[in-house]
Amino acid sequence: MKTDSLLKKTNPKTNWVEKYSEIRNHSVEICRPLEIEDYVVQPIVDVSPPKWHLGHTTWFFETFILQPNFPGYEVYDPQYNFVFNSYYETVGARVIRTDRGNLSRPSVSDIFKYREYVDEKMSRFLQSDYLTEPVQSLLELGLNHEQQHQELLLTDIKYILGHNPLFPAYKKESTSIKEKVRDSEMLSFSEGVYEIGFQGEGFCFDNELGRHKVYLNDFQISSHLINNDEYLEFMNAGGYQDFRHWHAEGWDWVKQNEAKSPLYWHFIDEKWMNYTLNGLQEIDLAEAVCHINFFEASAFASWKGKRLPTEAEWEVASGHFDWGKRWEWTNSAYLPYPGFKKEAGAVGEYNGKFMVNQTVLRGASVATPIDHSRNTYRNFFPTHLQWQFTGIRLAK
Repeated sequence: MKTDSLLKKTNPKTNWVEKYSEIRNHSVEICRPLEIEDYVVQPIVDVSPPKWHLGHTTWFFETFILQPNFPGYEVYDPQYNFVFNSYYETVGARVIRTDRGNLSRPSVSDIFKYREYVDEKMSRFLQSDYLTEPVQSLLELGLNHEQQHQELLLTDIKYILGHNPLFPAYKKESTSIKEKVRDSEMLSFSEGVYEIGFQGEGFCFDNELGRHKVYLNDFQISSHLINNDEYLEFMNAGGYQDFRHWHAEGWDWVKQNEAKSPLYWHFIDEKWMNYTLNGLQEIDLAEAVCHINFFEASAFASWKGKRLPTEAEWEVASGHFDWGKRWEWTNSAYLPYPGFKKEAGAVGEYNGKFMVNQTVLRGASVATPIDHSRNTYRNFFPTHLQWQFTGIRLAK
């Protein structure tokens, strides 16, 4: 079975200059509320400094678009390949991930100059005859790659500020998403053969391709996400102290980390507080629970006498409920679809080599850029991570 290419056919009417400028400018806007010191911090290995995100996404366009396709292009700084390469073995050596926060140079101003240089060259390139159809497909991958990093930017910024003892706000305006308390129902689906995977026109990542049939037993799935009130019941009932609801590895994680609550929750003056992008606030019971890992989601589901949906169940049912507020943990390992084949070269390193020891999340979140979500999107993370905007939808 032959799968489609990661570099799918693009819309010939796309205004690439406008689209490129709009997406690139959004990354800068995300960083606008930051102080200069915020750009450099890396509290843990999973969080990259904001200035690194800005440099890495710029490096992507320079390395994969301009250098091989724009005759006469001069690299801004040959050393930046070592600094801003993330995980592409094909492209050469790189700074190890844990050291990204140790780079006081290049400075933030240097990186913004780098962005301006590459953006100016890209503007000229996008209006030239060198923008062939195969390059347009690679360009669209680069833009979606930047949008992925925009979500990571918000996620990493929240971790950086949320682990500052002063709990500084990123923004003052409200960004919370409400879920109605106890207004959920279980939606029923009959056993049968269904199809999942991307089809049609438009962009998708290679891990979504290979539309195929799956057999599902009868199942039910919740119409709403779990909110803070429901999760607090689990906590108050001793959920973090009862090993019976946890995977063995999850119970080890609880003990090693002395876990008692979702990430960013703090028990202060006899009440639960929550660090949000708007600063430290009292828990809003009606808000969808956020920043929990797979272990916590699975333990909560067990406590409720239910389970997490598989990614196939989630996709089949997704047209019958609202999604997009939280990345939703599924009970599915991140594995290739039938017929999956990695592209040659560096592009082939984008998704395929991560198909081990990862769990699939579906949907999108409040941090996901507009037009960067679809019900076939397969996000994936290790089971212990909490720092993404993750939530729970139950099934049985």
